[in-house]
Amino acid sequence: MHLKPQQQLTETDIKQGMQILIVDGLAAEAMITLTGGAFLVAMALLMGANNLQIGLISALPTLTNVFQLVSIWLVRRTNNRRLVTVVCSLLARIPLLLTGVIPLLFPDLGNIRFLIVFLFFFYFFGSVAGPSWNAWVKDLVPEHVMGSYFAKRSAYTQGLNVILSLLAAFGVDYIRRHYPAYELTTYYCMFVLAGIAGIVGALILARAEEPQSQMDKANIFKLLMRPLQDPNFLRLLLFNSAWAFAVGIAMPFFTVFMMKSMHLSLSYITVLLMVSQLTGVFTFRMWGIFADRYSNKSIIAISGPLYVACLVAWCFVGIYSMQYINILLLVLIHIFTGIANAGVNLSLNNIGLKLAPTRDAVVYLSAKNIITAVFSALAPLLGGYLADFFELRHVQIDATFTGPYKQKVFHLLYLHEWNFLFLLSAVLSILSLELLPWIAEKGEVGRNVVARIMRSAIRNNLKDYFLIGNLIAWHGHFRGFLLRRKSS
Repeated sequence: MHLKPQQQLTETDIKQGMQILIVDGLAAEAMITLTGGAFLVAMALLMGANNLQIGLISALPTLTNVFQLVSIWLVRRTNNRRLVTVVCSLLARIPLLLTGVIPLLFPDLGNIRFLIVFLFFFYFFGSVAGPSWNAWVKDLVPEHVMGSYFAKRSAYTQGLNVILSLLAAFGVDYIRRHYPAYELTTYYCMFVLAGIAGIVGALILARAEEPQSQMDKANIFKLLMRPLQDPNFLRLLLFNSAWAFAVGIAMPFFTVFMMKSMHLSLSYITVLLMVSQLTGVFTFRMWGIFADRYSNKSIIAISGPLYVACLVAWCFVGIYSMQYINILLLVLIHIFTGIANAGVNLSLNNIGLKLAPTRDAVVYLSAKNIITAVFSALAPLLGGYLADFFELRHVQIDATFTGPYKQKVFHLLYLHEWNFLFLLSAVLSILSLELLPWIAEKGEVGRNVVARIMRSAIRNNLKDYFLIGNLIAWHGHFRGFLLRRKSS
């Protein structure tokens, strides 16, 4: 297998490489879909996992990012980012295959500790491959189309996620109803398929060319200090870490809440998640175009508060006696969560690539991932502990209407166990957004200007952007309302 970098890439090499990255993204998305999200949570709960173990499983993807130092060392030693990426990707995907095959052959080994150990190795090697992949892609994809290209790639991968998740969810629910003894076996088979898809994707990725680069041979710890000595990049690290911590406290427990508190089936949950994914697919292109045209920072300033509103809305799920109202609220939450996540995740990834100097890209991006990983890993662990702490505690706020013939109680708010996490996450997310204005981005345009332009574009393209409407500026209107009330 030829994996040596090229001194200079032709336009054909670049176009072919960008197409291969999309195919690799589809293979990786199939792998992640079958072994993550609601399926992984359902599998872990079936194995008897508690809240802390659920938190640990959710923390593993980011906890293992601290090992990205290994990636820097390997890239400096080999000066071959493609080699490091492909080999580590293969080493990451083999544990998925083993996670499914071994318990099928030796059923006694199928327990929650076994799952956590093999997931650790999957995330460990994936974390090592990540920085070299990011640095390689930064040099491969032209900067002026980076936003729209990754929006297109994300749209394809999210589309596959929707289709595959629905097929898997209905399949698992069918087996759960008719052959419940084989439910765990079904999850093992999904891991086998995921491992195969991941290995094939890594082999395809090896065909993309890599432009030659030279890394600084200075001491690795001195290299890692460079991002911390860059004031603007340091401000990005502070914001990204604060946001990741705030969001991570609640995110792993949405599915647990719907399964254990709302008693929804995996099919219902998957459909809701697909609603979120689909709205993300429909809005990725819009966010990408506006990020390229204006700035990623402005997109975060618009989509971040929308995500906070979704977190607050979670606190009201389950308090209504009529189930269809709770389902309707869940649908609305997932719609706007998909819109918000598409903007935040795309922009955070792009702004990191944009602010990292080309020569030290792998160092900057590794430092970003490592530092963010610490906070991202601590958040679900703290969330799991707090969920257990709040299990026997609750806050309930009701309004009672009393008349001559009947009495009616309206449930306004009910916080119990997971709902406490959702409210705490919303408060911390609001605080983290206060750090965003500190970051300077080349060519940035004010949030209000971008929001006004987006509203105009949406009105002119309602068929494409009907999901956004004037909601992109809801927080500005609300803040203005509060200020007016305060001054009056």
